[in-house]
Amino acid sequence: MNPTLRMFAQVPDSEGGGLGPSLLTYISGGGFIGWIIVALSVVALTLVVIHAVQIRRATLLPAVQVASIRDLLGAGRADAALEYCSLADNDSFLTRILAPGLTRYLRSPFGAFEIKQAIEEAGAEQAARLYRATDGLGIIGTVAPLLGLLGTVQGMIGAFDSVAASAVADANYYEALAGNISLALITTMQGLIVAIPSVTLFTVFRNRIDAIGAEAGQELDRMVLLLESSGSGGAAGGMPRPTGGTGGGA
Repeated sequence: MNPTLRMFAQVPDSEGGGLGPSLLTYISGGGFIGWIIVALSVVALTLVVIHAVQIRRATLLPAVQVASIRDLLGAGRADAALEYCSLADNDSFLTRILAPGLTRYLRSPFGAFEIKQAIEEAGAEQAARLYRATDGLGIIGTVAPLLGLLGTVQGMIGAFDSVAASAVADANYYEALAGNISLALITTMQGLIVAIPSVTLFTVFRNRIDAIGAEAGQELDRMVLLLESSGSGGAAGGMPRPTGGTGGGA
């Protein structure tokens, strides 16, 4: 019996006592292309777990860091806030955006006026970095159904070859025809099973980045206002403070 068709041999249904294809059928029945799709599903699952851990407010915008930096800036200790942001243990989305702004504020003669631009540039860079991290999931969501389609084409080609090679409709003819058609359908199903959650979660993580980025921007605005109201001077000391708020674009 054809190996692909053999895997469709009916097995007892654990609930109703009937017969139905096993789960192994749908995993291994797609041939070589099917195994590639299975490998992509493992990669996609790994990326989902990584993104679920990394792309969340507690990681990107820790409440402890927000409170600590607020206290330092409120006390006019911009240099201490910069040192806090530069510590490896405090590395986060927030500190990677704020540190360049504080550096410009303390070291440039026009730092009080340039801090807004520095924070916006760092915010755009860090947001783009997070977006790029999720690209792998989007690529898998795009490639998986294409691989499924490739398997479908391969199976249909095999099916037509079986028709062309069999002048008489015997048992071997039906076996080969059914095996190739099953290969075509299984790879299509595998590709869609991987692609649908990948594309969905890709969108979810992108939206989460946007939401956290907007929240970080608002928090950075408040921090800069604290810095301005505290009267902490820049490197040139005596530079006037900008009177308006600043946008901490994330």
